[in-house]
Amino acid sequence: MQGEKMEGLLTSMFLHGGFFHLFGNLLYLFIFGDNIENLLGSLRYLFFYVLCGAGAALAHILTQPDSAIPMVGASGAISGVLGAYAVSFPRARVLVLLPIIFIATFRVPAFLVLGQWFVLQIFAGLSTIGGAAEGGGVAWFAHIGGFIIGIILLRLFKPQKRNSDIEVFYR
Repeated sequence: MQGEKMEGLLTSMFLHGGFFHLFGNLLYLFIFGDNIENLLGSLRYLFFYVLCGAGAALAHILTQPDSAIPMVGASGAISGVLGAYAVSFPRARVLVLLPIIFIATFRVPAFLVLGQWFVLQIFAGLSTIGGAAEGGGVAWFAHIGGFIIGIILLRLFKPQKRNSDIEVFYR
């Protein structure tokens, strides 16, 4: 790997493609991140987050080696947090907004929300195989890789607290 690509594994997760890209990432981090931080402790959470981001970037590079589009955003690292949340708090209720004629709210178990999210990432990622429009500039395999890496790393980081000891904040 070239030096600039190695450096980009870390720096890319601190750049974003615009306000809505940043806002979407921060929203997911706000909803799911604090409980994983409570589970791991702040310093271990920081290492977990950075490793998820680097692993997600590697997943993207391995699956899209010829991509000419630069990868930016914290989505891969946050996907790792989502994977950890899905296995740590599967029954926690997540507030979901459903705009029909008006906005209705529902509390849905995390495993359904995050499971549906993960399946959508897989379908979107598979649609880019063979260079099909490069996925609209979205690094789908970084999301998929980050989610899986988050689940694996959570096991390696051995949470400091039991899930039952953590107050789950519902958002």
